[in-house]
Amino acid sequence: MVEPSCAELIAEAAAAPVDGWGFGWLDGRATEERPPWGYARQVAARMATVTTALDIDTGGGEVLAELPQPPPLLVATEAWPPNVAVARRTLRRVDGRVVQVAPASRLPFRAAVFDLVTSRHPVDTPWAEIARVLRPGGRYLSQQIGAGTMRELSEAVLGPLPPPVTRHTAQAVAAARSAGLHVVRLERATLRAVFHDIGAVVWFLRKVVWTVPDFDVDRYRPQLERLHAHIRAEGAFVAHSRRFLIEAVKPTDGTV
Repeated sequence: MVEPSCAELIAEAAAAPVDGWGFGWLDGRATEERPPWGYARQVAARMATVTTALDIDTGGGEVLAELPQPPPLLVATEAWPPNVAVARRTLRRVDGRVVQVAPASRLPFRAAVFDLVTSRHPVDTPWAEIARVLRPGGRYLSQQIGAGTMRELSEAVLGPLPPPVTRHTAQAVAAARSAGLHVVRLERATLRAVFHDIGAVVWFLRKVVWTVPDFDVDRYRPQLERLHAHIRAEGAFVAHSRRFLIEAVKPTDGTV
C-alpha cells in the first residue's frame, strides 16, 4: 500500500471541518493523555446537585451533552458562530439553551442567578463576570490551558519563542481572588501528545488556533514538510499539553 504524500495529507486536513470542540477526526492519527481529575465526571457530579448552571465557551456543547442528570435550567454561551449552531443542535438532548455572545463581552445574565458556572478551555476567563452571576455559595469549575502548552509544536512551526507570559496558574488564582472568589482547588498536569502524521498536525493547528495564531498552510508549508519528514523518520512528533483544574466559590457574606 502506497502511503499518502505530504501534500496529500496536508490537503486532506486543510479541507476537513473543524466546527465544534470534538477531536474525533484525530482518531488513529494522534493521541493525547487525559488529565487525572476527569473533568467531565466532575462537571456531571456538580450539575446533578444544582438547579441553575452556566457553561462558558461551550464549543459544540460536547461536555454538557453527556450529562446524565442536567439541572432544570442549563445555559451555555459561545462566541464563534459555527460553534453556536453545533451547540444548539447538540444540547437539545439535555434541554440546554445556547446564547451567542461577542468575544470579551459581559455575560448577558442577571446577577446572582447561577448555582454553578463551568468552562473547559476558555479563551479568557471573565472572573468579575463569573463572580457577578454566581449566587452566594455558588461555584466556578474550570479546566484551563496552562502556560507553555504544546510549546514543542509551536516552536516547530514558529522557531524559538520567549517564555510564556500568560495562562500561569498563579495568574488565575490572583484573578479569582481579585474578583472576590475563594479558590478551593487547584491541580496541574503535563500530558503527552503524539502526532502520527502531518495531516493530524495541520488539522490540530487549524482547530486550536492559539498554538500558531497566524497559521496558514501555504505560509508554513516548508515547516510542515520538515515536520512530515521528522514524523516519517521517527514515527511520530511528540509535544506536551499543560492543563490545570481550578475551582472557586463565591462567599456567602455578600463581599462580591
